[in-house]
Amino acid sequence: MSATAEEQHGTTPPASDILAIAREQVLERGVPLDEAQILQVLRTGDDLLPELLELAHEVRMKWCGPEVEVEGIVSIKTGGCPEDCHFCSQSGQFTSPVRSVWLNIPELVKAAEQTAATGATEFCIVAAVRGPDERLMSQMRDGVRAIKESVPGIEVAASIGMLTQEQVDDLVDMGIHRYNHNLEAARSYFPQVVSTHSWEERWDTCLMVRESGMELCCGCLVGMGETVEQRAELAAQLGELQPDEVPLNFLNPRPGTPFGDLPLMESSEALRTIAAFRLALPRTILRYAGGRELTLGDLGTREGLLGGINAVIVGNYLTTLGRDPQEDLDLLADLKMPIKALSSSL
Repeated sequence: MSATAEEQHGTTPPASDILAIAREQVLERGVPLDEAQILQVLRTGDDLLPELLELAHEVRMKWCGPEVEVEGIVSIKTGGCPEDCHFCSQSGQFTSPVRSVWLNIPELVKAAEQTAATGATEFCIVAAVRGPDERLMSQMRDGVRAIKESVPGIEVAASIGMLTQEQVDDLVDMGIHRYNHNLEAARSYFPQVVSTHSWEERWDTCLMVRESGMELCCGCLVGMGETVEQRAELAAQLGELQPDEVPLNFLNPRPGTPFGDLPLMESSEALRTIAAFRLALPRTILRYAGGRELTLGDLGTREGLLGGINAVIVGNYLTTLGRDPQEDLDLLADLKMPIKALSSSL
């Protein structure tokens, strides 16, 4: 790679230049930042963080609007997963204290009803599996049918691992409107995170989902020891995939996992990451997901909602505790951010 004029003369442009570029390119024209530009944003200092967050919020408001999508999640099958994702306490390969549990249909419907009662418009069914077998697909059919009959005012999403084309088609027939399958990490860092399947397998499932007509929810987990260069790479790869939604998780180190002793990400770094992802994905739903409570706390959670976030998961996560849903709903009301209305397709 050839050196820039600034590098040849031993100087680098001011960090504030990338914010001016982002304001014209992303805010005014709606053109996402590329990987090199994302990296520049991630390298800005804390002195520019307030300006960066304000810009990311302006981008979110212009290209996504003020509404916030609220979602609840429940695991239909918890623990005992054969994969070795190094951050996950649901892996059967680690000593993490998560036992294998299946929900029955009445429990699933009750969870959907409780989610709807919080004001959430989205309910996601999750399973800790490599991919669904026929038992799981059958339970999904029965569960989705029962939820639609009992809770008609909620959209049903799913996250049940890597899929075949036939399984993608079955989920479409069930009425699943959105499917979640995270890339988790940049392609270059993925082998340090998972050894039992490849980044390419995840990518292929995401492509099938996107082409099926279901909305694609594809996110990541940051703070796993990746470099800022790899974080920029990940944001650019998500931009290439063009998902409808990106859940942004922050590592909450789980005892018994290979990443159990990693430190929490600094809150300023987490906020800078949120803003950078918004500038890389100006029109995408960017959702607060796991780890935000520990990483950001109450004040940081508020700053993130004013720095590019426009969706939240309320209540508990799959293996970790979240905030009281009412706290998030009260915060949205205080910020005068309306909850996104139900899809007119329901």
